[in-house]
Amino acid sequence: MTVTIEQNSIRAAAGDVWVFIEQRSGKAADVSFELLSKGRKLAQAMGGALKSVVIGSEMTELAKETFRYGASEAIVADHPALKQYRTLPYARMLTGLVEKHSPRIVLFGATIVGRDLAPRVASATKSGMTADCTDLQIADVTYLRKLYKQILLQIRPAFGGNIIATIITPDNPVQMATVREGVMEMHPLDVPIDGKITEVQYIADEVDDLVTIIDQHREENRINLKGASIIVSGGYGLGSKENFKLIHELAHTIGGEVAGSRAAVDAGFVPPERQVGQTGVTVRPKLYIAIGISGAIQHRAGMQESNKIIAINTDPDAPIFGISHYGIVGDAMEVLPRFIEVYKNKLK
Repeated sequence: MTVTIEQNSIRAAAGDVWVFIEQRSGKAADVSFELLSKGRKLAQAMGGALKSVVIGSEMTELAKETFRYGASEAIVADHPALKQYRTLPYARMLTGLVEKHSPRIVLFGATIVGRDLAPRVASATKSGMTADCTDLQIADVTYLRKLYKQILLQIRPAFGGNIIATIITPDNPVQMATVREGVMEMHPLDVPIDGKITEVQYIADEVDDLVTIIDQHREENRINLKGASIIVSGGYGLGSKENFKLIHELAHTIGGEVAGSRAAVDAGFVPPERQVGQTGVTVRPKLYIAIGISGAIQHRAGMQESNKIIAINTDPDAPIFGISHYGIVGDAMEVLPRFIEVYKNKLK
């Protein structure tokens, strides 16, 4: 792959989509590659280009990696002072780039970094922004009797998850969105694009050092729900933490991971890092077993793309049955022991 490196020669187009690449020690967050995969489709719909924005130190290899996900250009700010994420220099750099080149869409992961950076850039550039989107689409929209061509539809649950809202920002030339990790699928290209790296100069500013990093302590999450092929998830309908032990037993029997709904987490049945849903993790396992979960829209947003869904609930009208492939109407405390017994016999 040939990579051309140029200085300050970003070619702006009306339909350009930019994706901010979040990185730690030179390794990109998965959500950044997921957004590149989605951004590629958005850019194609508008006839524009997909570009990655990489800020850090020694970022050439990471910039090249974005070409595997469809970026035709990587805009790189590379300087030792940018090695670790700091709000003020990162926001200043990205704000300057957006003001100068006016991309049509800028996407961020809805991570701690993305939620800190995106609203600052949006506010400084007077751009429209929607947080925690679950889908993004391009469409022509008539609003107040005026036609807006190829506008970004920013789709997310609203009013406590009771409705799905489609949000538009038609009066803003730049539209921004944050998207939760796992919502979009990651699709690397078979053959990386022969892209170019455009370097932008970092010029220090006295405000950059108003906040300095003295030390950092991180603890890696040992629970990987996103990577699990089987997930057994319980809800508040199980009634107690004691009853929730059956979820653990079934998961252990079939080699799955334990998860829970927001209500189960709030009740203390399962720890927050195992929560699936709009305010938890988005998953796409081969098999998702939902037990005692009604299936509110917040939970469905985090698991409805599972390959196969089995639902167990006492309420035949529970919304979870609307998306499940197999449904069992019954008391989980009666059904689960039978499940476990059958699986144990089958796996002997």
